[in-house]
Amino acid sequence: MTQPAVTFQIQQLEEYFNTRLFDRTHHRISLTAAGERLFEYADRIIALYAEMDNRVRELTGDVSGILIIGASTTIAEYMLPRLLGEFKEKNPGINIRLKVSNSVGIVHMVEDNSVDVGIVESPIVKKNLVVEVCWHDKLVFICPPQHPLAKKRKITVDDLQELPFVAREEGSGTREFINAYFAKNNMELHDLNVKVEVGSPEAVKSAVEAGLGVSIVSQATVVKELKLGTLAARLLEPQLERPFSIVFRRQKFRLHAMDKFMDFAHARCEKRATQ
Repeated sequence: MTQPAVTFQIQQLEEYFNTRLFDRTHHRISLTAAGERLFEYADRIIALYAEMDNRVRELTGDVSGILIIGASTTIAEYMLPRLLGEFKEKNPGINIRLKVSNSVGIVHMVEDNSVDVGIVESPIVKKNLVVEVCWHDKLVFICPPQHPLAKKRKITVDDLQELPFVAREEGSGTREFINAYFAKNNMELHDLNVKVEVGSPEAVKSAVEAGLGVSIVSQATVVKELKLGTLAARLLEPQLERPFSIVFRRQKFRLHAMDKFMDFAHARCEKRATQ
């Protein structure tokens, strides 16, 4: 909606209830007590409407609607495309909207109801969220093929001391997990010679290929580069694995489309685990 349209709707509501719903002071806007009460009931009305729509569709066998999924960058770029393609093929009536951010951003989207369900790559501990681990991802050390460490079979944290390192940005699930891994092995990220901080797995790989440093990434992100021979990847010792988790609001009414997606995702994860 345009800003004038929003203003008009607010004015209509305030005229209908004959009270101010917003306090407007110093270029800031906040809800009045009446606005808070109206929002509370409106939220419940919309949720009840969604539940009604969902229950009727369950009776008729109609699986349709819009499902908004939030995914952290690595998952959205490398894991979800095939999963969503297969899901859409089996459920053509469900329209999927995908929002991409880092793990912290996706958690915020789940909390403020911007997305129906999120898939993230970092440990989540939030009382208001349900967290279901779906599958485990292995992280590997990467470097240019001609790098001295490419000759080693496995890489330890001691091997990384003082090496130029390419790191993900603050808020990245990958960065958080690598930090926790270093801490368990008596090392901190600031102990490394961090040369570059970037905002995506593609940027990490490009920086390493350009000789700006070494890094640690999801094994799933470097399949193409390993085939082309532009990067070398080695396992870490001890190994580094992380959970990919589905998160949603604990009190959220679950749409039929959401249940369908979660059942499908868990089934695919179990199949992947057995393989």
